[in-house]
Amino acid sequence: MQSLTRLIYGPSKEERVRHVQQRLRQEQRALDREVRQIDQAVAKVKVDIKRLARKGDTANARILASEVVRSNKHKLRLITSKAQLNSIALQLQQQLSMYKVTGHLQKSTEIMKLSQNLIQIPQMTSAMRDMGAELMKAGILEEMMHDALDASALGEDAAEIDEAAQDEVNRVLYELTDGKLGEAEAAPAHAPLEGNASQESEAGTESLEQMQKALQGLLQG
Repeated sequence: MQSLTRLIYGPSKEERVRHVQQRLRQEQRALDREVRQIDQAVAKVKVDIKRLARKGDTANARILASEVVRSNKHKLRLITSKAQLNSIALQLQQQLSMYKVTGHLQKSTEIMKLSQNLIQIPQMTSAMRDMGAELMKAGILEEMMHDALDASALGEDAAEIDEAAQDEVNRVLYELTDGKLGEAEAAPAHAPLEGNASQESEAGTESLEQMQKALQGLLQG
């Protein structure tokens, strides 16, 4: 009889909630992996910043330091997102505990608020849309979430890095170069080199661009 009911009406409300709980765990693991990837990429970039500083290539060192700052901010957003996913999971577990007693699931404005925040994170948009639909059918969310992306949730653009994060860029440079660059920096970038040194500079620029692309790929999800 239960199988027939499920065939006709689909999963029960409890089953839908448990499915969302499973998906929440998967998404938290995915965020953990992305954080590790960012850490690994940033570690490599920091090594290259030190190399550029030794060569006196202030301009490219600053470019990479900006990417480090951007990556750190993105990593913080991912960590915050994981905490919000965990909060939703805990509240759903409380709902299931009450369901066993009362036979009812309650609408949750807190889960709605957290879900609305998460759906604006590019890595989470698709997953939160799917989970939101399941929670609607379970009666926990009142309506489908609006998935228009807020630009402020997607990270800062280059202009914002230039205007609002130069102190942080300077701090990163200062720490990584033992004070040679950064907070007290005033030295211009080296002029283009000639001969073999010029070829080495071109190779370094190509490596710089590859690292920038790798980091930006992680930030875009």
